[in-house]
Amino acid sequence: MKILLLNPPYLPRFSRQSRSPCVTKSGTLYMPYFLSYMVGVLEKEGFDVTLLDAVAKNMSREQTVEFAKSQNPDLVVIDTSTPSIFNDAAVATAIKEAVPHAHINLVGTHPTALPHETIALGKIDSVCRGEYDYTVRDLAHAIEAGKKLDTVAGLSFKEGKKIIDNKPRARIENLDELPFVSQVYKKHLNIRDYFYASLTFPQITILSARGCPYNCSFCNSPFKASYRPRSIENVVEELEYIQKEMPEVKEIMFEDETFPAVKKRTLELCELMKKRGIKIKWSCNARVNTDIETLDAMKSAGCRLMCVGFESPNARVLESIHKRTTRDMQLEFMRNARNAGLLVNGCFVLGLDSDTRESIKETVEFAKELNPDTAQFYPLMVYPGTEDYKRAKEKGYLTTDDYSKWLTPEGLHNCVVDRPGLNGADLVRLCDEARRQFYLRPKYIGSKLAQGIKNPSEMMRILKAGATFFRHLK
Repeated sequence: MKILLLNPPYLPRFSRQSRSPCVTKSGTLYMPYFLSYMVGVLEKEGFDVTLLDAVAKNMSREQTVEFAKSQNPDLVVIDTSTPSIFNDAAVATAIKEAVPHAHINLVGTHPTALPHETIALGKIDSVCRGEYDYTVRDLAHAIEAGKKLDTVAGLSFKEGKKIIDNKPRARIENLDELPFVSQVYKKHLNIRDYFYASLTFPQITILSARGCPYNCSFCNSPFKASYRPRSIENVVEELEYIQKEMPEVKEIMFEDETFPAVKKRTLELCELMKKRGIKIKWSCNARVNTDIETLDAMKSAGCRLMCVGFESPNARVLESIHKRTTRDMQLEFMRNARNAGLLVNGCFVLGLDSDTRESIKETVEFAKELNPDTAQFYPLMVYPGTEDYKRAKEKGYLTTDDYSKWLTPEGLHNCVVDRPGLNGADLVRLCDEARRQFYLRPKYIGSKLAQGIKNPSEMMRILKAGATFFRHLK
Protein backbone atom coordinates (compact mmCIF):
# COMPACT_ATOMS: atom_id res chain seq x y z
CA MET A 1 0.00 0.00 0.00
CA LYS A 2 1.35 3.40 -1.02
CA ILE A 3 0.97 6.45 1.20
CA LEU A 4 1.79 10.07 0.33
CA LEU A 5 2.36 12.49 3.21
CA LEU A 6 2.18 16.09 2.03
CA ASN A 7 3.07 19.53 3.29
CA PRO A 8 0.99 21.19 0.56
CA PRO A 9 2.03 24.21 -1.51
CA TYR A 10 0.86 27.65 -0.46
CA LEU A 11 2.79 30.90 -0.18
CA PRO A 12 6.58 30.72 -0.71
CA ARG A 13 8.35 29.68 2.52
CA PHE A 14 5.10 29.38 4.46
CA SER A 15 5.83 27.72 7.82
CA ARG A 16 2.78 25.59 8.46
CA GLN A 17 4.40 23.79 11.42
CA SER A 18 4.91 27.01 13.39
CA ARG A 19 2.58 27.66 16.33
CA SER A 20 1.58 30.85 14.49
CA PRO A 21 1.79 29.71 10.85
CA CYS A 22 2.98 32.41 8.46
CA VAL A 23 5.72 33.57 6.13
CA THR A 24 8.29 34.79 8.63
CA LYS A 25 10.07 38.13 8.39
CA SER A 26 13.39 36.42 9.13
CA GLY A 27 13.17 33.81 6.38
CA THR A 28 12.66 30.94 8.81
CA LEU A 29 11.12 27.81 7.32
CA TYR A 30 10.17 25.10 9.81
CA MET A 31 10.77 21.43 9.16
CA PRO A 32 7.54 19.37 8.90
CA TYR A 33 8.46 17.50 12.07
CA PHE A 34 5.06 16.13 13.05
CA LEU A 35 4.52 14.72 9.54
CA SER A 36 8.02 13.28 9.73
CA TYR A 37 7.33 11.49 13.01
CA MET A 38 4.32 9.92 11.30
CA VAL A 39 6.51 8.74 8.40
CA GLY A 40 8.60 6.81 10.90
CA VAL A 41 5.52 5.15 12.40
CA LEU A 42 4.14 4.14 9.00
CA GLU A 43 7.46 2.79 7.73
CA LYS A 44 7.82 0.80 10.93
CA GLU A 45 4.49 -0.82 10.01
CA GLY A 46 5.82 -1.77 6.59
CA PHE A 47 4.00 0.77 4.42
CA ASP A 48 5.51 2.30 1.27
CA VAL A 49 5.70 5.98 2.28
CA THR A 50 6.65 9.13 0.38
CA LEU A 51 7.06 12.46 2.19
CA LEU A 52 6.79 15.57 0.03
CA ASP A 53 7.34 19.06 1.40
CA ALA A 54 6.00 21.07 -1.52
CA VAL A 55 6.69 24.37 0.26
CA ALA A 56 10.38 23.58 0.80
CA LYS A 57 10.64 22.44 -2.83
CA ASN A 58 8.84 25.59 -4.03
CA MET A 59 6.33 23.49 -5.98
CA SER A 60 3.11 24.88 -7.42
CA ARG A 61 -0.30 23.31 -6.86
CA GLU A 62 -0.25 21.92 -10.39
CA GLN A 63 3.19 20.36 -9.92
CA THR A 64 2.11 18.85 -6.61
CA VAL A 65 -1.02 17.32 -8.10
CA GLU A 66 1.00 15.88 -10.97
CA PHE A 67 3.45 14.40 -8.47
CA ALA A 68 0.59 12.82 -6.53
CA LYS A 69 -0.84 11.44 -9.75
CA SER A 70 2.52 9.88 -10.65
CA GLN A 71 2.76 8.25 -7.21
CA ASN A 72 -0.80 6.85 -7.45
CA PRO A 73 -1.14 6.53 -3.65
CA ASP A 74 -3.93 4.71 -1.83
CA LEU A 75 -3.84 7.19 1.04
CA VAL A 76 -2.86 10.89 1.03
CA VAL A 77 -2.33 12.66 4.35
CA ILE A 78 -2.18 16.46 4.13
CA ASP A 79 -0.91 18.78 6.84
CA THR A 80 -2.98 21.91 7.46
CA SER A 81 -3.14 25.16 9.42
CA THR A 82 -5.85 27.72 10.07
CA PRO A 83 -4.52 30.47 7.73
CA SER A 84 -3.98 28.01 4.88
CA ILE A 85 -7.02 25.77 5.37
CA PHE A 86 -8.96 26.96 2.29
CA ASN A 87 -5.86 26.47 0.13
CA ASP A 88 -5.17 23.07 1.71
CA ALA A 89 -8.73 21.89 1.10
CA ALA A 90 -8.43 23.00 -2.54
CA VAL A 91 -5.18 21.03 -2.90
CA ALA A 92 -6.89 18.00 -1.34
CA THR A 93 -9.80 18.30 -3.78
CA ALA A 94 -7.48 18.61 -6.78
CA ILE A 95 -5.57 15.48 -5.73
CA LYS A 96 -8.83 13.58 -5.18
CA GLU A 97 -9.94 14.50 -8.70
CA ALA A 98 -6.58 13.39 -10.12
CA VAL A 99 -6.41 10.17 -8.06
CA PRO A 100 -10.08 9.28 -7.41
CA HIS A 101 -9.40 6.00 -5.56
CA ALA A 102 -7.09 7.67 -3.00
CA HIS A 103 -8.41 8.27 0.49
CA ILE A 104 -7.76 11.94 1.38
CA ASN A 105 -7.07 12.74 5.04
CA LEU A 106 -6.24 16.08 6.67
CA VAL A 107 -4.32 16.51 9.94
CA GLY A 108 -3.40 19.41 12.23
CA THR A 109 -4.82 21.74 14.83
CA HIS A 110 -7.49 23.21 12.54
CA PRO A 111 -9.25 19.93 11.65
CA THR A 112 -8.85 18.91 15.29
CA ALA A 113 -10.85 21.96 16.38
CA LEU A 114 -13.32 21.98 13.46
CA PRO A 115 -13.52 18.47 11.97
CA HIS A 116 -16.96 18.76 10.34
CA GLU A 117 -16.32 22.21 8.92
CA THR A 118 -12.98 21.02 7.50
CA ILE A 119 -14.43 17.93 5.78
CA ALA A 120 -17.13 20.12 4.22
CA LEU A 121 -14.54 22.34 2.53
CA GLY A 122 -13.84 19.94 -0.33
CA LYS A 123 -13.43 16.35 -1.51
CA ILE A 124 -12.00 15.23 1.81
CA ASP A 125 -12.65 11.72 3.10
CA SER A 126 -11.53 12.10 6.71
CA VAL A 127 -9.63 14.17 9.25
CA CYS A 128 -7.65 13.26 12.34
CA ARG A 129 -8.47 14.87 15.67
CA GLY A 130 -5.54 15.39 18.03
CA GLU A 131 -2.30 13.41 17.99
CA TYR A 132 -2.39 11.58 14.68
CA ASP A 133 0.61 9.23 14.46
CA TYR A 134 -1.35 6.13 15.45
CA THR A 135 -4.67 7.36 14.02
CA VAL A 136 -3.15 7.44 10.52
CA ARG A 137 -1.44 4.09 11.18
CA ASP A 138 -4.79 2.48 12.03
CA LEU A 139 -6.51 4.25 9.13
CA ALA A 140 -3.93 2.84 6.72
CA HIS A 141 -4.40 -0.67 8.06
CA ALA A 142 -8.19 -0.35 7.78
CA ILE A 143 -8.01 0.88 4.17
CA GLU A 144 -5.55 -1.86 3.22
CA ALA A 145 -7.78 -4.54 4.74
CA GLY A 146 -10.99 -3.07 3.32
CA LYS A 147 -12.44 -2.65 6.82
CA LYS A 148 -14.92 -0.06 8.01
CA LEU A 149 -13.42 3.10 9.46
CA ASP A 150 -15.65 3.35 12.53
CA THR A 151 -13.10 1.52 14.69
CA VAL A 152 -10.27 4.03 14.08
CA ALA A 153 -10.06 6.11 17.25
CA GLY A 154 -9.43 9.83 16.70
CA LEU A 155 -10.90 9.80 13.17
CA SER A 156 -13.82 11.82 11.78
CA PHE A 157 -14.91 10.58 8.35
CA LYS A 158 -17.50 11.07 5.67
CA GLU A 159 -19.99 8.27 5.07
CA GLY A 160 -22.49 9.22 2.40
CA LYS A 161 -23.93 12.57 3.46
CA LYS A 162 -23.07 12.03 7.12
CA ILE A 163 -19.90 12.83 9.03
CA ILE A 164 -19.09 10.34 11.77
CA ASP A 165 -16.90 11.15 14.77
CA ASN A 166 -15.18 8.07 16.16
CA LYS A 167 -14.21 7.94 19.82
CA PRO A 168 -11.23 10.11 20.83
CA ARG A 169 -7.76 8.60 20.75
CA ALA A 170 -5.67 8.43 23.90
CA ARG A 171 -2.35 10.20 23.64
CA ILE A 172 0.80 8.14 23.12
CA GLU A 173 2.21 7.45 26.57
CA ASN A 174 5.49 5.78 25.60
CA LEU A 175 7.15 8.13 23.13
CA ASP A 176 10.20 5.86 23.02
CA GLU A 177 8.10 3.66 20.71
CA LEU A 178 8.41 6.26 17.95
CA PRO A 179 11.32 5.96 15.50
CA PHE A 180 13.91 8.75 15.54
CA VAL A 181 12.63 11.63 13.43
CA SER A 182 16.24 12.39 12.42
CA GLN A 183 16.31 9.07 10.55
CA VAL A 184 13.27 10.21 8.58
CA TYR A 185 14.93 13.54 7.76
CA LYS A 186 18.05 11.73 6.51
CA LYS A 187 16.01 9.49 4.21
CA HIS A 188 13.27 11.81 2.98
CA LEU A 189 14.33 15.48 3.29
CA ASN A 190 17.21 17.79 2.42
CA ILE A 191 17.89 19.60 5.68
CA ARG A 192 19.47 22.50 3.78
CA ASP A 193 15.99 23.38 2.47
CA TYR A 194 15.15 24.64 5.98
CA PHE A 195 16.32 27.66 7.90
CA TYR A 196 15.72 28.85 11.47
CA ALA A 197 16.89 32.44 11.91
CA SER A 198 17.94 32.00 15.54
CA LEU A 199 19.98 28.85 14.90
CA THR A 200 23.23 27.90 13.19
CA PHE A 201 22.68 26.61 9.64
CA PRO A 202 22.04 23.81 8.87
CA GLN A 203 19.90 22.66 11.79
CA ILE A 204 17.26 20.01 12.45
CA THR A 205 14.27 19.92 14.78
CA ILE A 206 13.46 17.08 17.17
CA LEU A 207 11.27 16.58 20.25
CA SER A 208 12.43 15.23 23.60
CA ALA A 209 8.86 15.47 24.94
CA ARG A 210 5.36 16.34 23.83
CA GLY A 211 3.08 18.71 25.68
CA CYS A 212 3.34 21.56 28.15
CA PRO A 213 2.20 21.54 31.78
CA TYR A 214 0.75 25.03 31.25
CA ASN A 215 -2.37 26.25 29.46
CA CYS A 216 -1.93 29.78 28.10
CA SER A 217 -5.17 31.11 26.63
CA PHE A 218 -3.74 32.10 23.23
CA CYS A 219 -1.50 29.08 22.62
CA ASN A 220 -2.21 26.94 19.57
CA SER A 221 -0.20 23.92 20.77
CA PRO A 222 -1.99 20.59 20.22
CA PHE A 223 -0.83 19.23 23.59
CA LYS A 224 -1.46 21.97 26.14
CA ALA A 225 -1.96 21.09 29.81
CA SER A 226 -0.14 17.77 29.35
CA TYR A 227 3.44 16.54 29.43
CA ARG A 228 4.95 13.30 28.14
CA PRO A 229 8.75 13.00 27.99
CA ARG A 230 10.88 10.48 26.17
CA SER A 231 13.36 8.65 28.38
CA ILE A 232 16.67 10.46 28.64
CA GLU A 233 18.47 7.38 27.28
CA ASN A 234 16.27 7.42 24.18
CA VAL A 235 16.92 11.12 23.59
CA VAL A 236 20.70 10.77 23.93
CA GLU A 237 20.70 7.76 21.61
CA GLU A 238 19.13 9.95 18.93
CA LEU A 239 21.71 12.67 19.56
CA GLU A 240 24.44 10.04 19.11
CA TYR A 241 22.80 8.98 15.84
CA ILE A 242 22.72 12.58 14.58
CA GLN A 243 26.33 13.19 15.61
CA LYS A 244 27.53 10.07 13.80
CA GLU A 245 25.22 9.81 10.78
CA MET A 246 24.46 13.48 10.06
CA PRO A 247 27.77 15.31 10.59
CA GLU A 248 26.55 18.25 8.48
CA VAL A 249 24.10 19.24 11.27
CA LYS A 250 25.45 22.29 13.12
CA GLU A 251 22.65 22.70 15.65
CA ILE A 252 19.62 20.86 17.01
CA MET A 253 16.40 22.59 17.99
CA PHE A 254 14.43 20.85 20.73
CA GLU A 255 10.96 22.01 19.72
CA ASP A 256 9.40 20.77 22.98
CA GLU A 257 6.85 23.29 24.22
CA THR A 258 9.03 23.74 27.33
CA PHE A 259 12.28 21.78 27.23
CA PRO A 260 13.24 22.28 30.92
CA ALA A 261 9.68 21.63 32.14
CA VAL A 262 10.88 19.16 34.80
CA LYS A 263 14.08 20.22 36.53
CA LYS A 264 15.22 16.75 37.69
CA ARG A 265 14.83 15.29 34.19
CA THR A 266 16.60 18.26 32.60
CA LEU A 267 19.60 17.97 34.92
CA GLU A 268 19.84 14.21 34.32
CA LEU A 269 19.50 14.63 30.54
CA CYS A 270 22.22 17.29 30.43
CA GLU A 271 24.52 15.14 32.54
CA LEU A 272 24.00 12.14 30.24
CA MET A 273 24.70 14.30 27.16
CA LYS A 274 28.08 15.22 28.63
CA LYS A 275 28.83 11.68 29.76
CA ARG A 276 28.14 10.26 26.29
CA GLY A 277 30.21 12.90 24.49
CA ILE A 278 27.47 14.88 22.70
CA LYS A 279 29.23 17.87 21.12
CA ILE A 280 26.52 19.32 18.84
CA LYS A 281 25.15 22.71 19.83
CA TRP A 282 21.46 22.81 20.64
CA SER A 283 18.68 25.28 21.44
CA CYS A 284 15.22 24.92 22.95
CA ASN A 285 11.99 26.55 24.09
CA ALA A 286 11.93 27.52 27.78
CA ARG A 287 9.94 29.46 30.37
CA VAL A 288 11.09 32.19 32.72
CA ASN A 289 10.67 29.94 35.77
CA THR A 290 13.82 28.03 34.74
CA ASP A 291 16.35 28.54 37.56
CA ILE A 292 20.07 29.27 37.39
CA GLU A 293 21.12 25.71 38.30
CA THR A 294 19.18 24.35 35.33
CA LEU A 295 20.47 27.06 32.99
CA ASP A 296 24.07 26.35 33.99
CA ALA A 297 23.55 22.63 33.39
CA MET A 298 22.01 23.30 29.97
CA LYS A 299 24.91 25.55 28.98
CA SER A 300 27.50 22.98 30.08
CA ALA A 301 25.72 20.34 27.94
CA GLY A 302 25.89 22.45 24.78
CA CYS A 303 22.80 24.65 24.90
CA ARG A 304 23.28 27.86 22.95
CA LEU A 305 19.92 29.68 22.87
CA MET A 306 16.43 29.58 24.33
CA CYS A 307 13.18 30.79 22.75
CA VAL A 308 11.14 32.28 25.59
CA GLY A 309 7.59 33.62 25.72
CA PHE A 310 7.63 36.73 27.89
CA GLU A 311 4.38 37.98 26.26
CA SER A 312 3.92 41.00 28.61
CA PRO A 313 5.30 42.35 31.89
CA ASN A 314 1.87 43.55 33.02
CA ALA A 315 0.46 41.54 35.94
CA ARG A 316 -3.17 42.03 34.87
CA VAL A 317 -2.44 40.85 31.33
CA LEU A 318 -0.36 37.85 32.47
CA GLU A 319 -3.14 36.74 34.80
CA SER A 320 -5.78 37.06 32.07
CA ILE A 321 -3.89 34.61 29.81
CA HIS A 322 -3.01 32.14 32.63
CA LYS A 323 0.72 32.65 32.05
CA ARG A 324 1.65 32.07 35.71
CA THR A 325 4.71 34.31 35.49
CA THR A 326 5.58 37.80 36.76
CA ARG A 327 7.71 40.76 35.71
CA ASP A 328 10.19 39.99 38.51
CA MET A 329 10.53 36.40 37.28
CA GLN A 330 11.23 37.67 33.77
CA LEU A 331 13.94 40.05 34.95
CA GLU A 332 15.59 37.41 37.12
CA PHE A 333 15.50 34.89 34.26
CA MET A 334 17.28 37.30 31.89
CA ARG A 335 19.97 38.02 34.49
CA ASN A 336 20.47 34.29 35.03
CA ALA A 337 20.54 33.55 31.30
CA ARG A 338 23.27 36.14 30.78
CA ASN A 339 25.24 34.82 33.73
CA ALA A 340 24.97 31.31 32.28
CA GLY A 341 26.13 32.55 28.86
CA LEU A 342 22.89 31.62 27.07
CA LEU A 343 21.27 33.64 24.28
CA VAL A 344 17.55 34.41 24.43
CA ASN A 345 15.02 34.89 21.63
CA GLY A 346 12.23 36.76 23.40
CA CYS A 347 8.60 36.61 22.24
CA PHE A 348 6.01 39.28 23.03
CA VAL A 349 2.30 39.39 22.14
CA LEU A 350 0.48 42.70 21.69
CA GLY A 351 -3.29 42.86 22.12
CA LEU A 352 -3.77 40.11 24.69
CA ASP A 353 -6.92 40.07 26.78
CA SER A 354 -6.78 43.02 29.24
CA ASP A 355 -4.11 44.74 27.10
CA THR A 356 -4.48 48.48 26.53
CA ARG A 357 -2.46 50.95 24.51
CA GLU A 358 -0.68 51.89 27.72
CA SER A 359 0.20 48.28 28.63
CA ILE A 360 1.39 47.67 25.06
CA LYS A 361 3.79 50.62 25.37
CA GLU A 362 4.91 49.08 28.66
CA THR A 363 5.59 45.77 26.89
CA VAL A 364 7.72 47.40 24.17
CA GLU A 365 9.77 49.39 26.69
CA PHE A 366 10.21 46.27 28.82
CA ALA A 367 11.45 44.31 25.79
CA LYS A 368 14.15 46.94 25.32
CA GLU A 369 15.00 46.75 29.02
CA LEU A 370 15.33 42.96 28.88
CA ASN A 371 17.35 43.30 25.66
CA PRO A 372 17.31 39.65 24.52
CA ASP A 373 19.51 38.56 21.63
CA THR A 374 16.46 38.76 19.33
CA ALA A 375 12.84 39.76 19.90
CA GLN A 376 9.61 38.88 18.15
CA PHE A 377 6.45 40.98 18.44
CA TYR A 378 3.19 39.32 17.43
CA PRO A 379 -0.31 40.76 17.19
CA LEU A 380 -2.84 38.58 18.99
CA MET A 381 -3.60 35.59 16.74
CA VAL A 382 -6.73 33.67 17.76
CA TYR A 383 -7.00 30.10 16.49
CA PRO A 384 -10.03 27.79 16.63
CA GLY A 385 -9.78 25.57 19.68
CA THR A 386 -8.12 28.20 21.88
CA GLU A 387 -9.70 30.09 24.76
CA ASP A 388 -8.89 33.43 23.12
CA TYR A 389 -10.70 32.42 19.92
CA LYS A 390 -13.79 31.42 21.88
CA ARG A 391 -13.67 34.65 23.88
CA ALA A 392 -13.29 36.83 20.76
CA LYS A 393 -16.18 35.03 19.07
CA GLU A 394 -18.49 35.28 22.08
CA LYS A 395 -17.79 39.01 22.56
CA GLY A 396 -18.23 39.83 18.87
CA TYR A 397 -14.60 40.93 18.48
CA LEU A 398 -13.83 38.57 15.58
CA THR A 399 -13.98 40.60 12.37
CA THR A 400 -14.19 37.69 9.90
CA ASP A 401 -14.59 33.93 9.57
CA ASP A 402 -12.42 33.95 6.44
CA TYR A 403 -9.36 32.13 7.78
CA SER A 404 -7.18 33.37 4.92
CA LYS A 405 -7.47 36.83 6.52
CA TRP A 406 -5.42 35.54 9.47
CA LEU A 407 -2.49 36.58 7.25
CA THR A 408 -1.72 39.58 5.08
CA PRO A 409 -1.62 38.97 1.29
CA GLU A 410 2.16 38.50 1.66
CA GLY A 411 1.64 35.82 4.31
CA LEU A 412 2.67 37.93 7.31
CA HIS A 413 0.78 37.87 10.60
CA ASN A 414 -2.51 39.75 10.61
CA CYS A 415 -4.99 40.35 13.44
CA VAL A 416 -8.73 39.74 13.00
CA VAL A 417 -9.73 40.89 16.48
CA ASP A 418 -11.20 44.37 16.99
CA ARG A 419 -11.66 45.37 20.63
CA PRO A 420 -13.08 48.71 21.78
CA GLY A 421 -10.26 51.24 21.36
CA LEU A 422 -7.82 48.65 19.98
CA ASN A 423 -8.43 47.18 16.54
CA GLY A 424 -6.52 44.57 14.58
CA ALA A 425 -4.96 47.00 12.11
CA ASP A 426 -3.63 49.04 15.03
CA LEU A 427 -2.04 45.94 16.56
CA VAL A 428 -0.25 45.00 13.32
CA ARG A 429 1.05 48.57 13.06
CA LEU A 430 2.13 48.58 16.71
CA CYS A 431 4.08 45.34 16.18
CA ASP A 432 5.88 46.87 13.20
CA GLU A 433 6.75 49.92 15.26
CA ALA A 434 7.91 47.74 18.18
CA ARG A 435 10.36 45.92 15.89
CA ARG A 436 11.75 49.18 14.59
CA GLN A 437 12.18 50.53 18.12
CA PHE A 438 13.89 47.35 19.30
CA TYR A 439 16.19 46.59 16.39
CA LEU A 440 17.22 50.07 15.25
CA ARG A 441 18.70 51.09 18.60
CA PRO A 442 22.41 51.95 18.27
CA LYS A 443 23.04 49.89 21.42
CA TYR A 444 21.47 46.81 19.81
CA ILE A 445 23.22 47.21 16.45
CA GLY A 446 26.55 47.67 18.22
CA SER A 447 26.03 44.53 20.32
CA LYS A 448 25.30 42.49 17.17
CA LEU A 449 28.43 43.72 15.46
CA ALA A 450 30.49 42.86 18.53
CA GLN A 451 28.86 39.42 18.73
CA GLY A 452 29.63 38.72 15.07
CA ILE A 453 33.27 39.82 15.36
CA LYS A 454 33.75 37.64 18.43
CA ASN A 455 32.07 34.63 16.81
CA PRO A 456 32.17 34.46 12.99
CA SER A 457 29.55 31.68 12.84
CA GLU A 458 27.13 34.00 14.62
CA MET A 459 27.93 36.70 12.07
CA MET A 460 26.88 34.39 9.23
CA ARG A 461 23.58 33.67 11.00
CA ILE A 462 22.96 37.36 11.73
CA LEU A 463 23.65 38.39 8.11
CA LYS A 464 21.48 35.63 6.62
CA ALA A 465 18.48 36.41 8.84
CA GLY A 466 19.03 40.15 8.75
CA ALA A 467 19.05 40.35 4.95
CA THR A 468 15.39 39.31 4.92
CA PHE A 469 14.32 40.85 8.21
CA PHE A 470 15.57 44.39 7.66
CA ARG A 471 13.57 44.69 4.46
CA HIS A 472 10.47 44.41 6.67
CA LEU A 473 11.73 47.08 9.08
CA LYS A 474 11.76 49.80 6.44
